Amino acid sequence: MTAHDRLKAEAEPIDGARVQFAALPYRFEAGELQVLLLTSRETGRWVVPKGWPIAGKKPHRSAAREALEEAGIEGEVGKKPLGAFVYWKRLTGKFVLCHVWLFPLAVQNQRAEWREKGQRELRWVSPADAIGMVDEPGLADLILGFANQYASQRGKSPAHTKSSAGGQRRAG
Repeated sequence: MTAHDRLKAEAEPIDGARVQFAALPYRFEAGELQVLLLTSRETGRWVVPKGWPIAGKKPHRSAAREALEEAGIEGEVGKKPLGAFVYWKRLTGKFVLCHVWLFPLAVQNQRAEWREKGQRELRWVSPADAIGMVDEPGLADLILGFANQYASQRGKSPAHTKSSAGGQRRAG
């Protein structure tokens, strides 16, 4: 299977689930790893930027585009997904099962203006806080795996790094 075939397959429905692409925005503040979470517009749940495949764009580029539209952030997006998680997306009058491929995004800039500015709350948090804030267990697992990978390279344990203020779950 060629790389093009693999990317095309990632956008196909999986066992009846619709496919989305997401970014895990991250940065280092005072030497500590932080990830960016934002609230969903419908329910106020803490999530990562995500959306439907964009025609003509590779999956990682679709994820980066969602991060720009939803959070105004730009940076270097990884071409290889960290993995995938599933969740139920609320659409008008129904729920749709979504299979979401998550790509790391090293944030380098946040624009002053972006498409969905003011429609969501954005919060930079430690991976430990993020794990407690997101509702999807699969997303929490991917955040933990990403943090552990970073920590193993730095000799730290991210599950025990200091929590930032405000790591609270939002009812949704």
